Amino acid sequence: MSRHPASYRDPSGHVYMQDGRVFRTVLPAGVADYEFVRDSGLARRLTERGWLIAATEVPRDTVPVDGTPHAYVLEHPRLAVQSYPYEWSFPALKDAALLQLDIQLEALAAGVMLSDASAYNVMFDGPTPVFIDYLSFRRYREGEFWAGHRQFCEQYLNPLLLTAYAGVPFQPWYRGAMEGIPPALLANVLPVRRKWSWRVMTHVILQASMERPNANDKAAAASKLQLPLASLRSMLGSLRSWIAELQPSPNRPSIWSGYASDNSYTTPEATLKRAFVERFAAAERPKVLLDIGCNTGDYSAVALRAGAGAAVGWESDAGALDAAYLRARKDGLRFLPLWGDAVNPSPGQGWAGSERQSLPARMEVDAVLGLALIHHMAIARNVPLPAVLHWLIDRAPAGIIEFVPKSDPMVQQLLRLRADIFEDYAEERFLHVLQERGEIVESCRLPTSGRLLAWYRRH
Repeated sequence: MSRHPASYRDPSGHVYMQDGRVFRTVLPAGVADYEFVRDSGLARRLTERGWLIAATEVPRDTVPVDGTPHAYVLEHPRLAVQSYPYEWSFPALKDAALLQLDIQLEALAAGVMLSDASAYNVMFDGPTPVFIDYLSFRRYREGEFWAGHRQFCEQYLNPLLLTAYAGVPFQPWYRGAMEGIPPALLANVLPVRRKWSWRVMTHVILQASMERPNANDKAAAASKLQLPLASLRSMLGSLRSWIAELQPSPNRPSIWSGYASDNSYTTPEATLKRAFVERFAAAERPKVLLDIGCNTGDYSAVALRAGAGAAVGWESDAGALDAAYLRARKDGLRFLPLWGDAVNPSPGQGWAGSERQSLPARMEVDAVLGLALIHHMAIARNVPLPAVLHWLIDRAPAGIIEFVPKSDPMVQQLLRLRADIFEDYAEERFLHVLQERGEIVESCRLPTSGRLLAWYRRH
């Protein structure tokens, strides 16, 4: 049994993992608040609504004592995919922000406050956000300010405003900073006309002013002010209404969001490809499928309807990512598309380089789709074809990988402004590597484009 590498800050308890099971200890510092929230019925109500992850009290000796003896041990169901806010789409981050505010408003009605507003306290089950930190709940103190206000702004509001008001995808910046986007930096990139909004003045400009070297006394004085409960609820409700209205700027760059309807496939070829993915998913029945370069999620949807239990997608284009998430939410698919670049996926980072695990390390999957992908990695990004294939095959014991020949218009577009130095980018080499690592169960030639779909099983 090992403690989760991100579970070291909270004196109220820690999270442990063993054999695919998830446990949370409640230490003496957290007992009074945990019992108050449990006995108030708040946790039960939130769980019944699907807002809070389920928890079952199990015997204390389930988790060995790790320093301070614990008073309780809770077991949580394990989610199919662990994701971080810098990998979410715009509408996913927005949904998580609204969930956090809804939980805070519901908690106040029960005399409970959230001790923080960390976006890392939310995970996704498909396109559904769920709050996971039982020990963030504590008893409300009359007149207190919202302790999580600044953190909420940095980890939820500011990334959303960066995309909605400045047209900049938030994911790369958020990933680099990890703890969110500071208000002073956001203020530097917002259009001038946006800064005059009273909402921006309150939640961004005023927050930014508190970061100045001479602002310590003002911040300390502000923290001692009393805020009536009605005013706190009004502030939270106003913030919720604002966030609910936010949409990505139409100026945000997006290349691939129209790819599903604008590519080199003919309609019969698209039908063949969907049927091939359907046969694969029905035969393999993966518990979790990884769709790398998922675009708007067309083939993940096919796989889920054919027998896959859950799917996670990687997509680096923000517009396509949003469309995939909205599709999953609308159609009730257990599919979570994440912002990820196969050549530069999210690394391990944070404390000791392991607080936030790398994206590949979190993907415990049974099958992988690499459709219309390898030419982008091998030609656009100069990764040798064998290395691309070995990396893909290492992701899962079974999968479909698509070879796109150099004659394909999409490859020709990549080669238009550069020399063709890719001698090993050939179908023969593609098949050789697959046969070296496993068996080719079935293949499918798309007759017009000449693309080849290969279903492999790894040795």
